[in-house]
Amino acid sequence: MTILSEKNAKELLTKVLKYSKADEIECNLDGSIGGNIRYARNTVSTAGEESDLVLAVQSTFGKKTGTATINEFDDASLEKVVRRSEELAKLAPENEEYMPLFGPQKYAPSKTYFESTANVTPENRAQAAEDSIVPSKKNKLVAAGFLEEFVTFSAIINNKGLFAYNKSTDVDFSVTIRTEDGKGSGWVTRNFSDYSLLDTAKASSIAIQKSKGSVDAKAMEPGKYTVILEPAASVGLLGNMVRNFAQRGADEGRSFLSYKLKEGEDAQEAPKNKLGQKMFDERVNIYTDPSHPIAPAAPFSGDGYPRNRTDWIKNGTVVNMPNSPYWAKKTGVAYVPSGGNIIMDGGNESLEEMIKNTRRGILVTRLWYIRSLDPQTLLYTGLTRDGTFYIENGKIKYPIKNFRFNESPIVMLNNIEALGKPERIDGNMIPPMKIRDFTFSSLSDAV
Repeated sequence: MTILSEKNAKELLTKVLKYSKADEIECNLDGSIGGNIRYARNTVSTAGEESDLVLAVQSTFGKKTGTATINEFDDASLEKVVRRSEELAKLAPENEEYMPLFGPQKYAPSKTYFESTANVTPENRAQAAEDSIVPSKKNKLVAAGFLEEFVTFSAIINNKGLFAYNKSTDVDFSVTIRTEDGKGSGWVTRNFSDYSLLDTAKASSIAIQKSKGSVDAKAMEPGKYTVILEPAASVGLLGNMVRNFAQRGADEGRSFLSYKLKEGEDAQEAPKNKLGQKMFDERVNIYTDPSHPIAPAAPFSGDGYPRNRTDWIKNGTVVNMPNSPYWAKKTGVAYVPSGGNIIMDGGNESLEEMIKNTRRGILVTRLWYIRSLDPQTLLYTGLTRDGTFYIENGKIKYPIKNFRFNESPIVMLNNIEALGKPERIDGNMIPPMKIRDFTFSSLSDAV
């Protein structure tokens, strides 16, 4: 029962609506089933499967709302959760920002479900782990990895006529491969909707190469360097930036997109945010596209409103900002829900070609432990990890010790020298980037 068909989900949710006595009711039904395998020191340590199905009911009287959840689905339990949500609503204070529920909506198609992932067996997972462990052992290295895959569905219904349903699949794989003495480390991650695209042996070969190549790392002075950021190195900074794109935070002066008054400017006539301003290199195009063929996403947001392709940054200019229905109405603009993925345009160069075209620079495998320093400038700090290399005359010359960085994605996206072919990572499409004057503030003992 964990993964319900669209028909069965609608039947169950329609039954829930019939118990309602509230002015408005919205029900969210979410289910998942998946499996995983974990290995460390070249040996499988855990493996298992999990499943869950949860119903959340939100009832509203006027502007007073209550929510209750349950994972039992007999008729008595369904009525009980509705009554509980209504009891909580009557006890709740009024929400002055409450907005009416949406009526029926239309959704663009999005291919988020793949049978190959739904049909993964324990034997498939064991083989995937073995394909990573065997070459690690052969090279006298130590592998620690994790593979998990899920089938999920989400269904939304309300008493205004809205119904939405989406089923999706996802597989995540990551492995850290180190030398026996722990002085060399390589890492790689892969993320797909379609399990047939996963090749753990091929992915692990990259981590093996970086592990062997990162032994005897040399120290370099902190400072500003030209860097080539692999997608895993830049996705965290880009994700943090996009999550801070909200219109309300900008309008209220809490964001890097807040408009700063110029001397003599009238606050009543000046814009509240930087919508329409060019803030980045003109090659920067970042958007959401639920129907992307490699990194698809659900075609609706958590409130059931449709998600369509939406540009956030176009030719370096901020062209959209996500908001809420309340804030959209308050400010007289269209409602723009946040996106389910981040797609960034790149170039045609491979990572190898980008290295070949670099006279002097640093290759960064990934950034780790990213933390905010200043929300107004989006300044972040963190560490490089698992393979950092010095490039000279188009070749990786030697491994270098890891750095702590202090950098803002705003500055980063203004210092672009080249963009490579986008790759899927964490459900997004991110290109490798060649960035000048990336700031490394100190050395790190991290491997």
